[in-house]
Amino acid sequence: METPDVGVPPRLADRMSMAEQYDYLRTKVVRRRTLVTAGAVAGGLLTGCSGPGTGSAGPAAATSAAGPGSAVVPFGRHLAFGADPRTQMRISWQVPAAVRRPYVRVGVRPDDLGHRTDAETRDLHTPELPGVRAAVEQYYLHAALDGLLPGTTYYYGVGHEGFDPASPRHRSAIGSFRTAPASPDSFVFTAFGDQGVGEAAALNDKLLLRRKPAFHLHAGDICYANPTGRGKDSDSYDPTHWDLFMRQSEPVAGSVPWMVTTGNHDMEAWYSPDGYGGQLARFSLPDNGFDPRRTPGAYSFVYGNVGVVALDANDVSYEIPANLGHTDGRQTRWLDRTLARLREEVDFVVVFFHHCAYSTSSHASDGGVRAAWVPLFARHEVDLVINGHNHVYERTDAIKDGRVGRRVPVGASTDPTRDGIVYVTAGGGGKDLYGFPAGVRESYEGHVADEESVDTFRWTRSRLAKAETVEWSRVRYRGFSFLSVEAVAGTAPRLEVSAVASSGERIDHFEVRRGR
Repeated sequence: METPDVGVPPRLADRMSMAEQYDYLRTKVVRRRTLVTAGAVAGGLLTGCSGPGTGSAGPAAATSAAGPGSAVVPFGRHLAFGADPRTQMRISWQVPAAVRRPYVRVGVRPDDLGHRTDAETRDLHTPELPGVRAAVEQYYLHAALDGLLPGTTYYYGVGHEGFDPASPRHRSAIGSFRTAPASPDSFVFTAFGDQGVGEAAALNDKLLLRRKPAFHLHAGDICYANPTGRGKDSDSYDPTHWDLFMRQSEPVAGSVPWMVTTGNHDMEAWYSPDGYGGQLARFSLPDNGFDPRRTPGAYSFVYGNVGVVALDANDVSYEIPANLGHTDGRQTRWLDRTLARLREEVDFVVVFFHHCAYSTSSHASDGGVRAAWVPLFARHEVDLVINGHNHVYERTDAIKDGRVGRRVPVGASTDPTRDGIVYVTAGGGGKDLYGFPAGVRESYEGHVADEESVDTFRWTRSRLAKAETVEWSRVRYRGFSFLSVEAVAGTAPRLEVSAVASSGERIDHFEVRRGR
């Protein structure tokens, strides 16, 4: 006999912490225990967990801790490409309590999810901090889909023993995704960093979904469960903030591959290795980086005529040195090799990471990024660099040899082989906004205020903070926003780059073409 659905009602869940939801579920199960089949509650909902850090086990990893499956409702679905977006997709989600035998159903029609793939359970244990928080258990589930057909729409549902997504009662939760076509004529991708949880963050998600992006790049500082952001175990921290974030992101991340990298607020020192155990538990990202089990935020993928490289800038940051040098230079050497390979394979190379190479706002520029990576970007003629960290939108002119190679006003076109590289700070994803130095005016589409030069806040040149006056800051907007890029293939390939405010108004646009 199947247990009635006793998941937390969505309206109630929005007002409850995850700890409160656990108590709600446990109470419901006790009240209805006479309807549960014998043995289904072996161990109860809240017993059984791994030690500190992440546990990685097979589909039945949580069997000893499983409760009645129909009482546990999945949430927080999010997608990511594997190393090959044409044939690989990773589906991840969360459950508020341990379950038996999690899986994904997949098919080419929403009414025929005939293929079933087992999922992996990664349970995350956050130890008690006396006087601050109780110990917290979180359960993340991941399924790897390989051998998919390019350019194909698939439908999927996530489930576990006692919760079948193909049953009529759960079909409203069926999602879909589309694999990358073998050679698309054009496609759109979006990007921002520094999102967090709140109305502005949710609105950005809603607006970018209207662009129908093939994928989204999240340039770090994903959730702000660690609001301090120093990467130390003395930082304040609330792991249940991730549960809110996953719920918030699901309407877009459940259908658009959500490609994240690591910001300073994503260094969570309670999870090894190097504070990245939480990221390893929550996300399944391409495993083609130099060390995916220790540096999950470094990877690459190719979609159509664009190669995308994600980097972990905590490795080179002078400003926030908790993980400075943690890869012993391996990430930078991998970056050099990867850029060289992609330059031979695709029309355009886009790199995204958290800390800014060029920005005038509160954190300004990071000298470690400039020292380690900017020379490589120049050597391999990277076409676009996207950062977060500063909670504004700011875009440079084309920068060559550390100075303006060519002015790129709103609406202009630039050629990286001749002019240099445009750097975009897309940090208006939803978290509280920053500003610009006193006397520096905003300047954006429809409100252009050209300046010969502007001042910056103090930044970490070498390891000493220093302010500077610069000529390369071309567009500045203090508001919530995101980046939208259309990649066009064919005889005249180009990147058409736009920035969109939370009002829906375009605040910047320019074009990247090579070798005209």
